[in-house]
Amino acid sequence: MFSRDVSRIESIYANVNDDGSVAAGVAGAWAVVNAVSLYVERGTCTFHSVHVEAAKRIAMLARQGGSEALVHMSGIGADAGSASPYIRSRGEGEAAVLDSFPSAKLVRPAVMFGPGDAFLTTLLAMLRRLPIFPMFGSGATRLQPVYVEDVAEAVVRILRAPAASQPYELAGPCVYTYQELLRTIAASAGTRPLLVPFPFNLWHVIGYVAEALPRARF
Repeated sequence: MFSRDVSRIESIYANVNDDGSVAAGVAGAWAVVNAVSLYVERGTCTFHSVHVEAAKRIAMLARQGGSEALVHMSGIGADAGSASPYIRSRGEGEAAVLDSFPSAKLVRPAVMFGPGDAFLTTLLAMLRRLPIFPMFGSGATRLQPVYVEDVAEAVVRILRAPAASQPYELAGPCVYTYQELLRTIAASAGTRPLLVPFPFNLWHVIGYVAEALPRARF
């Protein structure tokens, strides 16, 4: 049975950019789940270095270390031919993983939320502080957020399941436009900020601002 007993969890430090560190981290593991991702590029940490190079390193060293199963966490919409650097790196990463670990299972979750996450928690913190909130595009982009513990349970089931068609795409039960989602989050915080459309190509600036804000708590 899948256990939620955190006392059975052992933390091991590993640097996904270092072969020796990764090899030590996956040593003796029956299964490996790679959930490392990046939302804002900074310095040498790029979408390609994390989603492609590091993903390939983990897959290769997991296979060499004798792991029988690998789950690679990608993202919905992953496409190696996309014009978006983020989405393209997700697609390229999937290909790199399968090249190194052919039996790997690909999981594409929608944006995930949960305590301390980098999405809803960050939006909540910003909505509480900003009376005027920048909304990327027109706010019509559709999102289907999924709870992180539901994704974790799905990963366990996928590891136990026999080989099946993939990738596995995971999403929550409700579909929101981005504007609807912002208003829902703001209402839960008791605020009603003015939502102002903001060009997509300037949203990386918002990402840096968001990272500087202290984490909010639900």
